[in-house]
Amino acid sequence: MDAHYSPRDIERDAQQYWDKHQCFKAVEDANREKFYCLSMFPYPSGKLHMGHVRNYTIGDVVSRFQRMQGKNVMQPMGWDAFGMPAENAAIQNQVPPAKWTYQNIDYMRNQLKTLGFAYDWSREFATCDASYYRWEQWFFTKLVEKELVYKKMSTVNWDPVDQTVLANEQVIEGRGWRSGALVERKEIPLWFLKITDYADELLADLDNVEWPEQVKTMQRNWIGKSQGVEMTFGIKNADGSDCEPLSVYTTRPDTLMGVTYVAVAADHPLAKQAAEGNAELAAFREECAQGGTSEAEMATKEKKGMLTGHHAVHPLTGNTVPVFVANFVLMEFGTGAVMAVPAHDQRDWEFATKYGIEIKPVIADENGNAPDLSKGAYVEYGTLINSGEFDGLAFSAAFDAVADKLAELDRGEVKTNFRLRDWGVARQRYWGAPIPVKYGPEGQTVPLTDDELPVELPMEVTVDASGSPLKKMPEFSELGDGWVRETDTFDTFMESSWYYARFCCADNPDAMLDERANYWLPVDLYIGGIEHAILHLLYARFFHKLMRDFGLVESDEPFQQLLTQGMVIAETYYRETANGGKQWFNPADVEVKRDDKGRPVSAILLEDDQLVQTGGIEKMSKSKNNGVDPQSMIDKFGADTVRLFMMFAAPPEQSLEWSDSGVEGAHRFLKRLWRQVHEHLEAGSPGDLDVATLNDDQKALRRKTHETIKKASDDIGRRTTFNTAIAAVMELSNTLARFDDDSAPGLAVSREALEACVLLLAPITPHACHALWQRLGHTEPAIDAPWPKLDEQALTRDSIELVVQVNGKLRARLQAPAHADKAAVEAMAMEDDNVQRHLEGKTVRKVIVVPGKLVNIVVSG
Repeated sequence: MDAHYSPRDIERDAQQYWDKHQCFKAVEDANREKFYCLSMFPYPSGKLHMGHVRNYTIGDVVSRFQRMQGKNVMQPMGWDAFGMPAENAAIQNQVPPAKWTYQNIDYMRNQLKTLGFAYDWSREFATCDASYYRWEQWFFTKLVEKELVYKKMSTVNWDPVDQTVLANEQVIEGRGWRSGALVERKEIPLWFLKITDYADELLADLDNVEWPEQVKTMQRNWIGKSQGVEMTFGIKNADGSDCEPLSVYTTRPDTLMGVTYVAVAADHPLAKQAAEGNAELAAFREECAQGGTSEAEMATKEKKGMLTGHHAVHPLTGNTVPVFVANFVLMEFGTGAVMAVPAHDQRDWEFATKYGIEIKPVIADENGNAPDLSKGAYVEYGTLINSGEFDGLAFSAAFDAVADKLAELDRGEVKTNFRLRDWGVARQRYWGAPIPVKYGPEGQTVPLTDDELPVELPMEVTVDASGSPLKKMPEFSELGDGWVRETDTFDTFMESSWYYARFCCADNPDAMLDERANYWLPVDLYIGGIEHAILHLLYARFFHKLMRDFGLVESDEPFQQLLTQGMVIAETYYRETANGGKQWFNPADVEVKRDDKGRPVSAILLEDDQLVQTGGIEKMSKSKNNGVDPQSMIDKFGADTVRLFMMFAAPPEQSLEWSDSGVEGAHRFLKRLWRQVHEHLEAGSPGDLDVATLNDDQKALRRKTHETIKKASDDIGRRTTFNTAIAAVMELSNTLARFDDDSAPGLAVSREALEACVLLLAPITPHACHALWQRLGHTEPAIDAPWPKLDEQALTRDSIELVVQVNGKLRARLQAPAHADKAAVEAMAMEDDNVQRHLEGKTVRKVIVVPGKLVNIVVSG
């Protein structure tokens, strides 16, 4: 065996072996327990970043561990390939998005292979492959037939430069995230999936999955089930004539008697009517159409409004209150109208304070008095005041009483509402799956037939920033005889909502899914970032239930267990620029000077030896230029070192701080383990292990080996705390380094310890362990070796150390037989010379024995 650890050669040889023998090809086997491990697939942006490496290493460690448990493991990989970044790159680089995307896929696939991930590459696909999205198109047409899809006019964030709809998150301070143009609120026809039909089930089934409670809470809040009252306010024109009544939903009917105005959205029909012939109001509605509509922005933006000239008639008192158009009310939430109770809602209070509207308290404070409203609304629940017949009622009783009164007058009813809205799946972009619908000359809307699928996206296309090129391509959109094809494409969440299922039968050209999906699904462990906790996971759960209801899968949920890994973070360095900005420098280009205790004192840029400022530790990102190129680390230290550091530096759910010294430490450990195996083999053949002949030191090493097996098995298998499992193996390696015994039994227990180290690390550093397992004389590869078996007998001790205290102070340490009873332990403690000295002249009041740990002798005098 070569004494030198050479990761380049070792990793090349291991990967060639795995490829040649197709070690990771997954085949259905009804006689074996399956384990489907999946990491969220990457967008092919060009290069892997350290966040990718961490995510995929976690999945690979779990997959390899489960394989060693004897399970039939599938771990696939593919590419989330559609989306705006490819269009941005196409504009910037003057290259078709398809060419850019597939080049990136080729490069990133090679990077993944250099890391040794145990993927079944035979299942690989990209979501921009027509063979993939054609089944998405087919399924969409079936949803249309079942009336689970509809098209309607919808108010959206519209970027007038990029000519596309923007999500709330893509609107920054009222401007498009890419163009910088002022965003408009615009009505356009969009396709929607009826996710709201599944709201109750999506909520209830969260109880049936093993997900972090934080993620479940985020999903519950997004679905937002609430019980309230939907009531009707009569509406009066300025001349006193009646208008169409106004519907309002509230979860706080107990505050109904505190309503002092009503507010409607700028695009509410009542607002549109009021703006006819009112130029000032029309201009205000236009102003409201500018800017984003995210909840964060709506909460912080200045509250503005304008009177409509209408009045709302209170459904119980008959009193009238003014109706405003307000910029904080959105048509897509609730009914597009709110009953404003400024005494008990902060947003309503801010608006009322600004416009001098009455603020009427109807909920008493904790002392039973009218609350102080001088600095803000009182939003707590409490007893009603100033509410006529409802005075003195607490929230629940008031809710019921007000609801009953409204129902009696036929002006309201109790309703369960959801915050969740139907999923808009249409995008006015090019790089996406075409929506399979055509429109006839007489206004017909018809889903395409199976024979007309797939609708393939043209690949050789010039993309610019003036909207989707599909709208300018008659060869794509015009079908003849006045029929035209839909030029909108699917939201890319569509592709990522069912890819996990397609992996089960990716080679089937004749069906979306087949019976193999029911063998593998649900995914046993799904791994990805917390940033996908809401939309991606919610849409995937919805899509899965749709597929179930169409008989394509049998399970109710797509992902049984979820692991959300933390970010990879690193130090940032910068200098102020002349225009007040910051120029960020990569940590690799900076030298940090430290004091004698290792604390950073200053940082200089290597290029000019001048100082740079430390910007703190943040998520690795291009904007802060603090990313570390995985490929450079692999080239320098080898894939196993990178994998080991990633798993050792932090538990998977926590943020991982990048550390060059930590990477170097991981590399040193692998070199030491390699050297230990080499030195062991040089010492000679160990022979068979005969546990009956072992001396105390040999038993101690064997006990340490099996303690390590027990801990690592639990840490990886149950707790997924890979860092503590690695630490345990490192401790075993240290113990082995101190063990100096070249006798046959000594070599035998050393061999057992080394083999345990190798197999326990095999999921984490698979290349080195593949080679070491061979060097240790095994003919079967490490990838086919079972997980080390725990010998409970090896954990038993002949003797244990006991702490002896007198009045709680340490006075002795004793080696006692492990099987000694309480009386024997107590006698040994009393006989110790140092204990005897501390008992002289004292009266023993009590002796407390904690089995296996300590003896405390309580004395007085």
